[in-house]
Amino acid sequence: MTTPVETPSAVIDRVSLVLDAFDGPGRLTLAQIVRRTGLPRSSAHRMLERLVQLRWLRRTGRDYELGMRLVELGSLAVHQDRVHRAATPLLHDLHRATGLVVHLAVLDGSDVVYLDKIGDGMASAIPTRVGGRQPAHCTAVGKAMLAFNDDVDVDLQSRMTKYSIGTAAQLAAELAKVRAHGVAYEREESLPGFGCVAAAIGRPGEAVAAVSVCGPMNRMAFERLAAPVRVTAMGIWRNAEDGPARVTPTLQPLRPLRGGPAARPVAVRNDALQYA
Repeated sequence: MTTPVETPSAVIDRVSLVLDAFDGPGRLTLAQIVRRTGLPRSSAHRMLERLVQLRWLRRTGRDYELGMRLVELGSLAVHQDRVHRAATPLLHDLHRATGLVVHLAVLDGSDVVYLDKIGDGMASAIPTRVGGRQPAHCTAVGKAMLAFNDDVDVDLQSRMTKYSIGTAAQLAAELAKVRAHGVAYEREESLPGFGCVAAAIGRPGEAVAAVSVCGPMNRMAFERLAAPVRVTAMGIWRNAEDGPARVTPTLQPLRPLRGGPAARPVAVRNDALQYA
């Protein structure tokens, strides 16, 4: 009996299933991929070997992992993104000014997806990665975007720490604060011992992306960090919509806190912003 030929859509669906099985670090065996996808072992094996030939996957012994072609395509997609291109220099400025890990993220359903991560040695202590996901309501970048995306169905059962938002009332109150102040805070809600400050990127009342700074709780001067994060978000959107202006805001490094009042933006020459 002749084996029926798969339609292109069915093939694409199966390829997507196989690639989605690699959502996370590390290698997978054929048996693990079969369990994760539900595909017949023989079909999964044929597809895996073909994907290896195409460089979408890489095989070492009996283990498979994502290949360089996917890395190349993913990198191309990220760097072609209008917001990401507009954000890149400002993300580095924000990292230099604060000394904290900087994230750029977008909202995908009820998750955030990270487009960029800038940091030094501290970055390895925060288990985020470009292309990685986290529940939006557990992160500052997520809350910054959820505040302006009312139609998202948030799964409040997905909690990352004991401090994560767990009820609709808590979420509504938190998002109201974000809309009122233009900034979102996260205190140990996605990772114990770490906090974040984020602001939405987009037109007033909208959020196409968000930027954040993250670090250990003992280094997070939350109120003081709000201004540089908001300035960065506004600068990214201006660059994305109109292209870089001739004179752009400059973030000066934050001075250590000495028990004085919270930092405030003060206008200086050439439209630069300095935080005192």
